[in-house]
Amino acid sequence: MNLTVEKINHIHICTLSERRLDTSNSGLLKGEFASMITQQEVKKLIIDLRMVENCDSSGLSALLVANQYIQKSKGSLRLVPSDKILTLFKVTKLDKILFVCNTTEEAVAELGDLI
Repeated sequence: MNLTVEKINHIHICTLSERRLDTSNSGLLKGEFASMITQQEVKKLIIDLRMVENCDSSGLSALLVANQYIQKSKGSLRLVPSDKILTLFKVTKLDKILFVCNTTEEAVAELGDLI
């Protein structure tokens, strides 16, 4: 799995450089998110999915798990999807549950405004 993490102030930006988010990598991704949020105490997380073109139910589950962990820790999550993934979010109505931004800069600005 090709995942990079960058930190800007107290905001962690996870960039998934994979074309697919599916059963082949979603389990590892769930583990990474769980570790970051629970062990490293990350409170502000951005997941950059702009390179992801395909996502199955296990991929969506990884994103929902990250959202659950961050909510339990009283943190905030923003997603930056590709056009294809944004369409999937809209079809599945996840755009009503998850906070979606158009760019990482927009996501950083939103999270930077939160205390």
